Amino acid sequence: MSKPIGHFTSYTINDGSLLESLQEEYGPTFELMTRHEKLFLISALATQLCDRAPGRCRDEIYVVGHQINSSLSQADREGLVEAMINQVRRGRSLSDTEVLPMK
Repeated sequence: MSKPIGHFTSYTINDGSLLESLQEEYGPTFELMTRHEKLFLISALATQLCDRAPGRCRDEIYVVGHQINSSLSQADREGLVEAMINQVRRGRSLSDTEVLPMK
């Protein structure tokens, strides 16, 4: 069962925020959005967050992205999205000072 957006965000009841408005319009688990709309928002949010993150991708990561999209099942791709979101929020990542060599 999906958890409401307040579980993942700073939303609190009656705070008058955009998050409250989104929950009222689309439901606490965005159940009133289509799957396509949810994926679009994931893409838009990830693109904006990526653009604001310092550093740049190693060239090999573009290749990895292509390999993932062309070789893995939809379920595995969705699982990777979930895993990487968890890692971005709670896991350790290389910092810009820990530059790895380009392959």
